[in-house]
Amino acid sequence: MAASQLNAAPSAPAHPLANPGYGKRSAPEQLPRRESDFGHLPRREASIAAYIDRLPDGSDISVKMLAKVLPDYGQCAVRTSLRRLSEAGHLRLGRETVTDEATGSRRWVTRTFFSRTARDDAWWAAFQGQGQGSSGSSSSSSNRTAPARQPGRPQPQQRSRAYEILASVGRTKPQMSLSADDCVTLESLATDWLTRGATDAELRHALTAGLPAEVHRPAAIARTRLAKLPPERAPHPADLGIQGPARTLRILECTECRAPARPEALSGGLCRVCRDEPPLPPRDGLPEADVRAHAAKIRAAATRRSETDQA
Repeated sequence: MAASQLNAAPSAPAHPLANPGYGKRSAPEQLPRRESDFGHLPRREASIAAYIDRLPDGSDISVKMLAKVLPDYGQCAVRTSLRRLSEAGHLRLGRETVTDEATGSRRWVTRTFFSRTARDDAWWAAFQGQGQGSSGSSSSSSNRTAPARQPGRPQPQQRSRAYEILASVGRTKPQMSLSADDCVTLESLATDWLTRGATDAELRHALTAGLPAEVHRPAAIARTRLAKLPPERAPHPADLGIQGPARTLRILECTECRAPARPEALSGGLCRVCRDEPPLPPRDGLPEADVRAHAAKIRAAATRRSETDQA
């Protein structure tokens, strides 16, 4: 993208600031600014990204404000662009705690995290767990760019938290041991539990409580139990493994619907519902054709019995 196109947006100093504690927050350890930073994006998204990149932290980069200061784009166009920037790894929405220096109390504020260097989901997951002042990420991880996304293909080297819990159930209750295929099939349902704020212990309890001595179809029992979702609640910082009174607590949210969720549920910054991903089809049980055949036999038998009774 030509430098003239990137500099065509209004100057950054004139952009309004958000309320204190809110607004844009730059992601840490970004690569130096280059003209090609957003060359992989469509022209509209590249223009908006370049404009946001030049704004100081604390700037109001809400949809309404960006549409107001960038008159070439309406709110719908800006909202779509922010979603695409999230999917490309440049942006995440979330909340952080800030400490009142006078009283020492902490409160949650809404922020938009922006990175001119595209990050993958694993980097953003580590970023959520770091909090302010953490030095837990390595330089190789922080400078990694987002790879091409391949929906539906599990990454063998990096299983989700939901998958790991499902795989571990058999160690607690051997009669509920699940195969690798079972864990993949049930992963989306287990992720829904975690997204709603369930802890690891609560999910394991739901899968293992009150089991009979022998379980012949553990995957079917697990699916039935996971289908009974708990009430939705925002995840508690302690459930995210974030501890210590001096650390900033951070929770990421879906870029589209703003629902708080754990990193493994936010592919490209979007929850499963906003990605329009249907639940995985069950792999156990009878095929649909067999079910229809059995139903036809039952109807035929019922018809014959009714005719016999009438005779």
